[in-house]
Amino acid sequence: MGDQDDASAAETVDDSSRSRTLRGIPAGVWALGFVSLLMDISSEMIHALLPIYLVTGLGASMLAVGIIEGLAEATAAITKVFSGVLSDWLGKRKLLAALGYGLAALTKPIFPLASSIDLIVAARFLDRVGKGIRGAPRDALVADIAPPHLRGASFGLRQSLDTIGAFLGPLLAIGLMWLTADHFQTVFWVAVIPAVLSVVLILVAVKEPKRPQKLRGNRVPLHPDELGRLGARFWWVVAVATAFTFARFSEAFLILRAQSIGLPLAVVPIVLVLMSLAYSLSAYPVGILADRMDRITILIIGLALLVLADLVLAFSPGIMGIGIGVMLWGLHMGFTQGLLATLVADAVPPELRGTAFGMFNLVTGFALLLASVIAGALWGVAGPQGTFLAGACFAVMATGGLLFFRGRLRNSA
Repeated sequence: MGDQDDASAAETVDDSSRSRTLRGIPAGVWALGFVSLLMDISSEMIHALLPIYLVTGLGASMLAVGIIEGLAEATAAITKVFSGVLSDWLGKRKLLAALGYGLAALTKPIFPLASSIDLIVAARFLDRVGKGIRGAPRDALVADIAPPHLRGASFGLRQSLDTIGAFLGPLLAIGLMWLTADHFQTVFWVAVIPAVLSVVLILVAVKEPKRPQKLRGNRVPLHPDELGRLGARFWWVVAVATAFTFARFSEAFLILRAQSIGLPLAVVPIVLVLMSLAYSLSAYPVGILADRMDRITILIIGLALLVLADLVLAFSPGIMGIGIGVMLWGLHMGFTQGLLATLVADAVPPELRGTAFGMFNLVTGFALLLASVIAGALWGVAGPQGTFLAGACFAVMATGGLLFFRGRLRNSA
C-alpha cells in the first residue's frame, strides 16, 4: 500500500507541475501557437493533396515533386535569414511575422485557380516566401516572450499547437474530398478561410515585449563580426540539425508512399493526420523534458525513432505498417524540432536570436532541398524502398556524429 500511495503522490505532483508549467507560459506564446495552428490548417489542407494533384492531375514526375518541394523549402530558408536579421536590426519581430502570415494568406487563392504546374510552383514559391518571412522573427519572438526556465516548454507548446493544425487540415481535406467527390479546387478554396483568420489573430492578440535599451544599437546586419558573435556552440547545433535534415526529406514522400499501396485519393491525407497527431502529442511533453533533463539524449532518441520509421516505411507492404511508420516519423519530429529551436535560443545572445534562427533555417533549408531531390531521384530508380532505406542510412550516420560530438553539444545545452 505504501508504494502505491507514494506512486499516486508522485503522479499528483507531476500533474500539478505540468499544470503550473502550462499556466506559467505567457499569453503571447499561446497566441502565436494558435496563429500557427490556423495557418497550418490552411496550408495542410492544400499540401496534403498537392503531391497527388501534381502527379495525377497535372502529370508531374516523382523527381519533379522532389524538386518542387525542395525548392519551396529552400526558398523559405533563404528568406528566413533576411527576416531574422531584420527583426534583430529593427526590433520589430511582430511586424515581420504578421507580414509573412499575410503573404501566405494571399497566395492561397492561387492554388484553386492554377491550371498548370508553373502556376502551382509560383504559388508554392510565394507561400514559402511568406513562411520564410515569418519563421525566424516568430521563433525569436517566442524566445523573447518566454521565461528562460520555461523556454523548452514554450517552444514545445507552440510546436504542438502548430501541429494540431497540421492534422486538422488533412482531416478537413479528407471530409471535403468525400463530400465533393474528389474536387480538389473546392478544398483549396475552403483553405483560404483559416489563413485569413490567422492573420487577424496575430494582428489583434500578439503583443511584442518592449525591447530593452541595452539590446538596441547601430549594428551592421550579417557583418562577419556579428556572425562571429553567434559562437561555436550555435554552429555545432546547426551542424547536428543539418545532419538530421539529410535524413528527413519532405513529407510529400509519405503521401506518395501511401498512394503507392493503393490508398484511395480521398483518404491519402490520413497519412499527414497520423504523422501530425503523433507530432503534436509528443512535442509539448518533450519540451517539458528538455527543461529538466539531458537534451542530447532526447535528440538521440529522436534519431532512433527516425531510423525505425524509415525501415518500417521501406519494408511494410500494407496500410497498417505504413500507418505505424508515419506515426514513428511524427514522434521523431516531436522529439527533435522544438528541442533544436530551444538549443538555438540558448546558444546565442538575445539581440542576435533573429539572425541565429535565420542562419539555422538557411543551412537546414538547403539540406532539405538536397534531401528531397535525392529522395525523388531514388524513388524513380529504386522505388519507395530505396528512398526510405537511404533515409535510414543518413539517420544512422547522423546518430554516429551526434554521439561523437556529444560533449561539445552538451555545452550548448
